[in-house]
Amino acid sequence: MEDRLKNLKRVMDKRTFADLNFSDQHHNSVRKKISQQEESDEDILLAVMQLLVQEKTGHELTGLLRGRGIQKFENNEGFLYTLLHRLEQSGCIQTNWDDSGAKYYWLVDKGRKLLNKAEQKRTKHRMVLKELLEGVSVQ
Repeated sequence: MEDRLKNLKRVMDKRTFADLNFSDQHHNSVRKKISQQEESDEDILLAVMQLLVQEKTGHELTGLLRGRGIQKFENNEGFLYTLLHRLEQSGCIQTNWDDSGAKYYWLVDKGRKLLNKAEQKRTKHRMVLKELLEGVSVQ
């Protein structure tokens, strides 16, 4: 099966994509637009809470958020720790230091309830958008 896929890719490269050429300027403008995308604070908060369903350190959170493409805190690590502190103060998460000096964060019941509400709200929002887009016919 893998050989068949490789052959298909080779044929597509020769026939379908042969006429496509992108200038360096176009490549750079696409990269610039991608890097300029700002995540909303709400998106970051939701991602952090989703990740804290299981116990994590701040360092682990940073890597996992980076993996999700969230870069708002990249040059400002204090942003993440300020957010974690606010979540702790509001009673949504708890923390604990281990013997090695690492601080762990995790959601408690209040945080889980808020996370469920936020995910339901987001799901409803997506469903409304989908219905709107399906109802719009392109002529």
